[in-house]
Amino acid sequence: MLRSPLNINKSNKPLTSHTAAKSPKIMTYVSFFAIGYILTTSIFMMIQSKVALSAQLVTVVSILVGAYIAVLKFIKHQKRALNRSEINQLTIASIVIVWLLTLVYLLVLWFFLFDAVSREVLVEMTKQQPLPLLGALMMIVVLTLVSARLGIWIFNRMLAPK
Repeated sequence: MLRSPLNINKSNKPLTSHTAAKSPKIMTYVSFFAIGYILTTSIFMMIQSKVALSAQLVTVVSILVGAYIAVLKFIKHQKRALNRSEINQLTIASIVIVWLLTLVYLLVLWFFLFDAVSREVLVEMTKQQPLPLLGALMMIVVLTLVSARLGIWIFNRMLAPK
């Protein structure tokens, strides 16, 4: 009968870093951002049926409310402020969510609200003068990116535990 030596010093636990084991899932907080953004946008759509508001103002305020909710939930759950990489991840993922929701909204308008004549007019206008449309699109992309980044950063600084 062969005897094998007992290995007391070796552990069978997988090696994981301390920070990787406790890193939060940012997508949870992106969903909080999306909920805040959708609720605020819906409220502003109801308000806009009575009072004319700037589309850029509505976008910035909706993003700021979403950022506030996401950062507040993160700080409550994690008991700490976001670090730089988490701010970057939350910003990029939040902007992707905003643009996916905008795409869904525009597709619903395109297929359910516009008739064939309206679609044809919009396509012809876009073909004749695409630069103003592209310029407006770039300005909105920059506006959403800057407002999300600043909103997340400011609320992270304001709500951070001391």
